[in-house]
Amino acid sequence: MATNAAAELPAPLTEADFHPVDPAKAQLGQLLFYDKILSGNRNISCGTCHHHDLGGTDGLSLGLGEGGTGVGPKRTAGVGDDRIRKRIPRNAPALWNLGARDIRVLFHDGRLEVSDIYQNGFNSPAEEWLPQGLETIVAAQAVLPLVAQFEMAGNPRENEIAGAIHDRIDTAWPILAKRVRIIPAYGEMFVDAFDHIDESSEVTIVEIANALGAFIQSEWKNFDSPFDQHLAGTKPLTGDALAGMDLFYGRAQCSTCHAGALMTDQSFHALGLPAFGPGRTRRFDPMPRDVGRMGESDALEDAYRFRTPMLRNVALTAPYGHNGAFPDLASMIRHHADPATSRAAWTRDMAKLPDAPWISMIDFVIQTDTREMARQAAKLDIQPVALTDADVAALEAFLHSLTGESALKRPLGRPEAVPSGLPVD
Repeated sequence: MATNAAAELPAPLTEADFHPVDPAKAQLGQLLFYDKILSGNRNISCGTCHHHDLGGTDGLSLGLGEGGTGVGPKRTAGVGDDRIRKRIPRNAPALWNLGARDIRVLFHDGRLEVSDIYQNGFNSPAEEWLPQGLETIVAAQAVLPLVAQFEMAGNPRENEIAGAIHDRIDTAWPILAKRVRIIPAYGEMFVDAFDHIDESSEVTIVEIANALGAFIQSEWKNFDSPFDQHLAGTKPLTGDALAGMDLFYGRAQCSTCHAGALMTDQSFHALGLPAFGPGRTRRFDPMPRDVGRMGESDALEDAYRFRTPMLRNVALTAPYGHNGAFPDLASMIRHHADPATSRAAWTRDMAKLPDAPWISMIDFVIQTDTREMARQAAKLDIQPVALTDADVAALEAFLHSLTGESALKRPLGRPEAVPSGLPVD
């Protein structure tokens, strides 16, 4: 059956669109991904905030990083001296299909890009101190949360990792690498997985990052959704999903930004989302606000712009937006259609923020700054589109058709135990 959108549909994804992955590296990366030994205080892993049970995310608007306890919506902010000191200022991004060859920019503000500006393959917060030898942008991304204070490193004077990063970002990575390689089981796996590693003493953060990258790329590769079957011509969409696809690639103009086979233009756009949280502050700008892409580019025109996310398996990764402002797909669709009305109608209980009384006074303080709110409301890169309730329902049905049939059956999954012996979330 022909559709109005047929001429604009992207080509289907295939295995050729993804980087090849060595299974031995991926299996090693699976253990490292869930091993808390890579955090400063040995109390959080990559998997804590990107958990298999939550579609590779944490189910929160703004996460609770180092110092918290538990997983997902049940995670608590900790107690005593170990409790968290700040919410993670942005929503935990999904990991689906990050292993695609075309991926060139990561993080909500794009602060990691494929580039040779520092002669190490990437433009990153580590600048020239990012080590050589990282195989993909996903491997480069994997090393950065390890040395982020509120995500995994911890606070100054708590541990040697937190202390090291306050000297220079790269001084912590050798300490983490030694923690890992002196565990006999890990040492043996690195020797088996990497041809150039003959002894465990040779393992560096580069091999750790490449193993993590291999796992992330293979574990969350997924393109067997009903939409993918439609693109491949094996089983066409019908009903509301088909109507939603026509809207997505037609009158609703969603594909203007969610373009191409990966359903993203990998660019940055201001959507006027409701503001809350501690903000991604900078040393010269301590306000609890998030200026988005401008924080990386320092270009005023980039203020409040954020990277367009990919959409496969999006129904599994609520809440939505760079700060998780919207709890469900319907409310996010309505915001895209009419940002001003949506922003005015938004209520604080729509944000999923675990209780943390000692920092709650910061959660919504930015909303009291009328000038800042006016600046954010005025910066919009999307035009209102008239959508009926039926249109919203159809678009939501189409977004559900992006869920892979095998999305909840990952190749490796969550390990029951890790070589460090630390508990697995």
